[in-house]
Amino acid sequence: MPSALLPVTAVYAGLLTLWIIYLTVRVGQMRTRHKVSLGDGGERAVLHASRAHGNAVETIPLTLLLMALAESIGAPAIALHLLGLGLVAARVLHGMYFFGGARVLALRSVGMGLTALVQLVLALGLLAHGIGHLGGGATP
Repeated sequence: MPSALLPVTAVYAGLLTLWIIYLTVRVGQMRTRHKVSLGDGGERAVLHASRAHGNAVETIPLTLLLMALAESIGAPAIALHLLGLGLVAARVLHGMYFFGGARVLALRSVGMGLTALVQLVLALGLLAHGIGHLGGGATP
């Protein structure tokens, strides 16, 4: 039965917001360390921190919206938890590439690929549900 409270999405929204806050702090630290007040000032460390943050902000909200929609129409909690955990893992792997001492491109690639997979599963599930309910089909 769908829940108006969206407790599963709420858990991952909270966790991923904490991640974004961490990335925001990292950008501030890099700018302070390299004396850059705006942009990246040509400093790779600032650029990397900014892109880690920017990519998270570009991908997390949409994915949480998809999760909330899926939860609101009754997607199984276990599926939502698996997708939520996948998204958290994806975003942390992606961020580790930018903050690791030795940049391992595989971290970034796996992080982006897993993020896209979570989004794809959610999008296809919502699309199938929506099409299945067009034209007077059963209500959720």
